[in-house]
Amino acid sequence: MRQTMYGTVARLRVKPGMESALIQELQAFDVLGVPGAVAEYLYRMDTNPHEYYMVVLFQDGATYRANAGSPEQDARYQRIRALLERDPEWHDGEIVFGSRVPSV
Repeated sequence: MRQTMYGTVARLRVKPGMESALIQELQAFDVLGVPGAVAEYLYRMDTNPHEYYMVVLFQDGATYRANAGSPEQDARYQRIRALLERDPEWHDGEIVFGSRVPSV
């Protein structure tokens, strides 16, 4: 059975003035060495500076779910949730295509 990367796309509405704190929380995740974590991206929308989309990639669904179900991730989520106006809108799924633009 072929293993494919797995992840989530989340829509976040950040409280005014909390953008830097959100970025600090996400940067802290990067240095933890979470098993299976591959990449993380945060987009700020041009149409609304308080609306963000976060993309998180894991090596497979099993490592994604193990992280999502861990008490450590719940604690990180609670810290992030405190910076948001409302609960994130989550869209989890298997990554079926990806590419890298070659350097020119």
